[in-house]
Amino acid sequence: MNFVPESQRERIKCYRVLDDDGGTIYSSIFKEVGKELALKMYSNMVTLQIMDTIFYEAQRQGRISFYLTSNGEEAINIASAAALSADDIVLPQYREPGVLLWRGFTLQEFANQLFGNKMDYGKGRQMPIHYGSNRLNYFTVSSPIATQLPQAVGAAYSLKMDKKYACTITYFGDGGTSEGDFHAALNFAAVTESPVIFFCRNNGWAISTPTTEQFRSDGVVTRGQAYGIRSIRVDGNDTLAVYSAVHAAREMAITEGRPILIEAMTYRVGHHSTSDDSTKYRPADEIEHWQTARDPISRYRKWVQGNGWWCDAEETELRNNVRRELLQAIQMAERIPKHGLAELFNDVYDRVPSNLREQQRSLLDTIQKHPSDYPTDVPV
Repeated sequence: MNFVPESQRERIKCYRVLDDDGGTIYSSIFKEVGKELALKMYSNMVTLQIMDTIFYEAQRQGRISFYLTSNGEEAINIASAAALSADDIVLPQYREPGVLLWRGFTLQEFANQLFGNKMDYGKGRQMPIHYGSNRLNYFTVSSPIATQLPQAVGAAYSLKMDKKYACTITYFGDGGTSEGDFHAALNFAAVTESPVIFFCRNNGWAISTPTTEQFRSDGVVTRGQAYGIRSIRVDGNDTLAVYSAVHAAREMAITEGRPILIEAMTYRVGHHSTSDDSTKYRPADEIEHWQTARDPISRYRKWVQGNGWWCDAEETELRNNVRRELLQAIQMAERIPKHGLAELFNDVYDRVPSNLREQQRSLLDTIQKHPSDYPTDVPV
């Protein structure tokens, strides 16, 4: 009588390409990256970092209502996006704006969504940071955790039925693996042999809940084997490792018709969102360590500069240009008018039903009775 042990004797190793000083690890196998791609990846990582800083400050100034950053997870965003094709479909969580940035979403488009103006594709109905782009195959962010996972499997199965040379990729945090949708999606994908990449950003914290209170297994990567899914653990702060892992995963997913699970080990340097103060539940020196010693941008820059592809003057120019463009985008987004009140009731039904028409009349009556309580920049 043999019981399967609750865990393996040894932890599953983490795939790395770069050491902490930006040098390539001896004998490490990885997908070669040329100068043009390397610099595009680096400039996008820097842009994402600056974008997060300035938009976060805009929220603190009261100019937008909400924001969350990708600080410490820039390599995950940009390197994974760089390994995909434009035909691949992305179903994000909410900490992957860099994927959209890589695909061509402009800083002005980001600003328009955050300010909810008339140029916002969601017509101001969504919370800030809930980006989406049909043009760029990027599903709109939705707040409920892990609901995008089974949807990604369905989209991948559709690609398979249509014999498209493409896959879907869906992102989620370690907290998302505690949701039932995570388990349903993995089993669904394995049984249907759908070309989907499950990309878990294991950043240590689900808001204030640490991974030690999320699961007892060896992280997330072991869950794949339980459902019959090929899996890998990768250093999420290693740009080349993330790029290589996603590149290989995409090829396997499409050519072999199978799901792949990637667990990227990283750390959420910033607060969960502007509604959170992470110093209340984790030590400041821990945050400082990851912000400095384990910063993915600094680490990747050392490798890029080591190849003779970058210098301090170019760094200064890039940062100044991005900051200038961002500030201009914010000023422009603030000047663009908001959508009218009627947009709250459109785009769901072909003909607006009577109950919604009644709600609209009731809202207008309330505004007429209490005009001082209603924002003046939204047309009635």
